[in-house]
Amino acid sequence: MGPPGTSRARKTRSRVTETSDASPRTGPLPSVALDDPKLLVDRDLSLLQFQRRVLEEARDESNPLLERVKFLSILGSNLDEFFMFRAPLLKQQAAAGVIQLDPEGLTPAAHLERIRSQVSLLMAEARQHLHDRLIPALAAAGIHVLSYQDLRPKEREEANAHFTEAVLPLLMPLAFDPVRPFPHVSNLGLNLAVLIRDRKGVERFAQVKLPETLPRIVPVTFHRKRSGRGRSSRRQTLQQCYVWLEQVITANLGALFPGVEIIEAHPFRVTRDAEITTQEWKASELLDGTEEGVRRRHFGTITRLAVGDQMPPRLLAILTQNFNHVGKNDVYPTRRPLALSRLLELSRIDRPDLHDPPFSPRIPPALADSSKGGDIFRAIRQGDLLLHHPYDSFQTVLDFLQQAADDPDVLTIKVTLYRLGRHPPVVKALLDARRNGKEVGVVVELKARFDEESNVGWARALERAGVHVVYGLVDFKVHAKIALVVRREGGRIRRYVHLSSGNYNAVTAKTYTDLGLLSCNEELGADATDFFNYLTGYSAPAGFRKLIVAPISMRDRLRGLIRRELSRHQPGEPGRLIFKMNALADQEMIQLLYQASQAGVQVDLLVRGVCCLRPGVPGVSDNIRVRSIVGRFLEHSRIYYFRNGGAEEIYVGSADLTPHNLDRRVEVLFPVEDLKLARRLRDEILALSLADNIKARRLLSDGAYVRITPGLGETAVSSQQQLLPTDDRGD
Repeated sequence: MGPPGTSRARKTRSRVTETSDASPRTGPLPSVALDDPKLLVDRDLSLLQFQRRVLEEARDESNPLLERVKFLSILGSNLDEFFMFRAPLLKQQAAAGVIQLDPEGLTPAAHLERIRSQVSLLMAEARQHLHDRLIPALAAAGIHVLSYQDLRPKEREEANAHFTEAVLPLLMPLAFDPVRPFPHVSNLGLNLAVLIRDRKGVERFAQVKLPETLPRIVPVTFHRKRSGRGRSSRRQTLQQCYVWLEQVITANLGALFPGVEIIEAHPFRVTRDAEITTQEWKASELLDGTEEGVRRRHFGTITRLAVGDQMPPRLLAILTQNFNHVGKNDVYPTRRPLALSRLLELSRIDRPDLHDPPFSPRIPPALADSSKGGDIFRAIRQGDLLLHHPYDSFQTVLDFLQQAADDPDVLTIKVTLYRLGRHPPVVKALLDARRNGKEVGVVVELKARFDEESNVGWARALERAGVHVVYGLVDFKVHAKIALVVRREGGRIRRYVHLSSGNYNAVTAKTYTDLGLLSCNEELGADATDFFNYLTGYSAPAGFRKLIVAPISMRDRLRGLIRRELSRHQPGEPGRLIFKMNALADQEMIQLLYQASQAGVQVDLLVRGVCCLRPGVPGVSDNIRVRSIVGRFLEHSRIYYFRNGGAEEIYVGSADLTPHNLDRRVEVLFPVEDLKLARRLRDEILALSLADNIKARRLLSDGAYVRITPGLGETAVSSQQQLLPTDDRGD
């Protein structure tokens, strides 16, 4: 294979991309201490930089309007997760008074204060953009998101009728007085803090929780004229009106508290520590312990109290005095909506003209017959198949498992399951396989964050059907994605494998970019057998034939592969590393990449989220460039390219370069050795990503990101748009 970038992407490089062809800086290695903390970007600040890139997509007017609303909801969900999992650790470190400093020399307490300040700013900017830009733009498109006080009389009547019929029966006011304790407030629930005056003139506090089952926006008929051109205009006929549910409830509190005076009511929402600790569990306790951990999430320590920005001090004081461990720094006064994540409901309004255009995922040509009931195993025997989701249909993977379940020659199916979703087709295939008398083994990772409850339920269902279920491992989270099918063929046994960077989840496969390989390579099959024996038995393999597996050998192998690139770098055969991943935070890996840069190796990093490496530092990372792509699809695939003196090697899999991926998770990287498939990875996926000058941002040495734009006379390149099936690009 030739040097990377020989595809169509070379013709459309941006100014930033063109620097990759410049001669790398070489020379004697500077005497720089690579373990200097100042050479690292703080992990939390880098994470918030990613959230800011998500906000930028909500601001990007080239995105369809409702997709911009969706990006705000994603930002809200991401910040909820930050307060549930990262903020508790920061608070614990600050409270413990630990001495360790962050890369910039701040104590944990000072670091936490800086993070709080940046989060507050981010949340304020997001809501300001919603109210100042998105809501007016939605109104111009015929989608009116109104405050209750702005409703016309007929609209109010309809909203009030909705309250009486569909909301009031679900509400339960909870009083707080000398005989009734302060009500429990569940994690992420939206509530109203209500102050009333009873018939004796005594002021009382009550809480009203908004039911989780109800949408946060209430549709009402639009009763007003709208100016515009042309009666036949589509916008003239599509006038939709919505009002916030909490405002409808607030306006109708008299029906919930008859006979008393409603003084005021204001929304509030708490976020709690949601981490499930498994360190002291035994293997037999994983299932029950995970279930109990999910229940305890509703009672974790409060890490954020979001309140309406109009909440008066006396009402806020009632909340803070009755919530344990909530200080003034944990209170975030916020404009509505308090739960940005619930904007997802608004973003799903049925307006195709305001969404990304749909597309039809490709069925690989080799499987065209298989998708119509043909032999998928025969197609795999003809050569390895590389699948790039969502551009290639995930149905191919489901067909592989379903055909294995139905095929009388298939003897055994084994698979790892991490995130399944609510109605997973993969579980149906496994249950069918068991009913058809096949041996089925499943490793279900119960500790998949936010999917614990779902995974527990499906694990129990599989176990009841007679499937051999292993509930993950106590010490390590099983994050690898691998399926093994053992088939009897003409007097011999053949093993088929599916290896992937993504989960066996048919829903997320439509919105995450992931890579999968279908193969019947004998060594990969033997490795897959050894891998499942490692997970389910007592085997302790020192290594594998083809696979790179964490925590067994991945750190050592990656260390060796990077050092090999340094050793083979020379003027006539320059070294090159291209890594694509979700996160880069492991200090040893970062130092190795710094060493590669110092030796003159050109290093390109495509890191969607957290990146603690500082590119462009003189004498340290002159030859390293870092990009992040945030677009229509969540960049989730991991690719590791090594030029290796011309004998290129490419690995794909589930692992990022972080301490927990390398040391505390079971991960798998697999080689793509077929030359045609390797070229596709290098010249299509990697080269297009490096050429992206629409959705890509470049990381600067100070930790900030700048958007890459086409230079004068250069063609605009959006890698995700280019990878869509030809008929669906909208070019």
